[in-house]
Amino acid sequence: MCQRWRHTIVAVAVVTPLFLLPLQFARSAAPPKAQLSARSVKPIPKAQPTRSVKAIPKDQPTRSVKAIPKDQPPVRSVKAIPKDQLPDRSVKAIPKDQLPDRSIKATQKTQLPARSVKAIPKAQLPTRSVKAIPKAQLPTRSVQAIGISTLQPESLRLPNTAIEPIDWNTLKGWEADDHAAAFATFLTSCRPLLRASVQEGDKRPMYLALTQVCRQALAVGRLTDDQARIFFEDNFRPLHITKLGDSAGLLTGYYEPIIDGSRFPTGIFKVPIYRRPLDLVPPRNSIGPGFPNKGQSLRRTPSGALVPYYDRGEILDGALDGKHLEICWIKNQSDALTIQIEGSARVRLEDGTILRINYDGHNGYPFVPISRILAERNIIPRKEMSLERVRDWMHANPESAEVLRQNRSFVFFRIVGLSDDSEKKDAPGPPRDREAVGAQGVPLTPGRSIAVDNALHVYGTPFFIQADLPLTGEKRSFSFDRLMIAQDTGSAIVGPARADIFWGAGDRAGQLANHVHHPGKFALLVPRELDPVTAGARIPLPPEKPSFIAQAQISTSPTTCHIGRTFGGPCAIPRPARPPMLGWVAVRNR
Repeated sequence: MCQRWRHTIVAVAVVTPLFLLPLQFARSAAPPKAQLSARSVKPIPKAQPTRSVKAIPKDQPTRSVKAIPKDQPPVRSVKAIPKDQLPDRSVKAIPKDQLPDRSIKATQKTQLPARSVKAIPKAQLPTRSVKAIPKAQLPTRSVQAIGISTLQPESLRLPNTAIEPIDWNTLKGWEADDHAAAFATFLTSCRPLLRASVQEGDKRPMYLALTQVCRQALAVGRLTDDQARIFFEDNFRPLHITKLGDSAGLLTGYYEPIIDGSRFPTGIFKVPIYRRPLDLVPPRNSIGPGFPNKGQSLRRTPSGALVPYYDRGEILDGALDGKHLEICWIKNQSDALTIQIEGSARVRLEDGTILRINYDGHNGYPFVPISRILAERNIIPRKEMSLERVRDWMHANPESAEVLRQNRSFVFFRIVGLSDDSEKKDAPGPPRDREAVGAQGVPLTPGRSIAVDNALHVYGTPFFIQADLPLTGEKRSFSFDRLMIAQDTGSAIVGPARADIFWGAGDRAGQLANHVHHPGKFALLVPRELDPVTAGARIPLPPEKPSFIAQAQISTSPTTCHIGRTFGGPCAIPRPARPPMLGWVAVRNR
């Protein structure tokens, strides 16, 4: 029995420490209450003071805000500073009667500034307030209207122009034209239109509307003849346009002459072709991109003053010498005049390279035809006047610079490309890729590209032109009904219904261009986003022309006339005879 109790006592003595060992380990690991962290929460007994955070005994450091006794407050404690010791800058320490004048609470309502919104009666609100502008008076070119994707209809504005909406079936020869070729030329103009942003490009409504149509044209790509015709009919509407008071427009032709030249002056090549000078200032109040076709160009002097630019006589006397503006040199003044009339040329250099130049500006003086001067001096009879006769006379009289000085106008050029003449014959690709480059910066298409007044029309605008032209070089005229694209300009191309047809390069193109000086009908194709009705309502009526009866009464002839005799006899109204070619030379300057 005693042995059994002994074993029991031994077992209890051995097992009991095993149960007490974890508890002893926990107590040894736990810190004493006096060493508890200030952030500890659970180990703090309830007997601690109520103002403690529960984890900090009274004997803990004094940096705790709530554990600091009242008799030992830190100097910087806000609650421990008496009111009479508050700093002067304290808000609470400033009496109300000492508040600054600019304090909002100290300012009475009667003393509010006059510019306060509450102090202004509604009747005195400024007239430019947004709420005061009726919706009907909001500007048409708001931000939403300018956006390409949300373009709103706007009126077409062409000064001094008569506009008449017409139907497609009234255009003679419309369905018989090659619309696929016209669409390809239109695509050529669309690419530069879309590359320029609205801020960088033209701000006219026609420009913004054309970008919409060009996006659709580039999306569809190449089209057949019928598909191209449907595309133009769906996206445009035809408008018959003329200059106010005229019944038709005017058509001329131009080409790219091929002339021999040199990069350096020699005994043979001694007439320079100039690029546009840096001191040439465009005419003021010019409209449209590029250099304007009309207006007085100016020259900026070293002092900053603006004066008229040098005329032809001053330039021939050496006004531009030493400024390094020479592009190349050619043989004679006759070739230089031809280049200035046509507005572009291919200069065949001595090594066979073709230097291509194009119109880039003018000095601002009106063009005076040499043919008019020669006819007035009876050097060449009017009936025999032609461009060929003028050239022959200038070749035979190279010293007659005095006649050239009568034409004060002078044209400047820019280089648009270099190519090898031998390479051009075997070069792949369509021929139009190797044609002259117009003012829009794209290759011109012979028979499809026209030069227009860029102050009125936007590059890329389609025109359907109807005329009778001598296309075979003979006196017979053939019907010319064709869709053309505006891609170029010139100094003499002025007016809403004025176009110069590009015929290509070489002698054959020159023959076609030299025989074109005819009236024609112009149909302007306007995108459907624009509103031609509003534009037509703003057009003033042309002045009334005097009747034949009034003209007969004004006649100084003592003979008594009747209406039936006004077309002949002594009462006929004298009209000076003018051969067609003389008029052509008078207006063909580019």
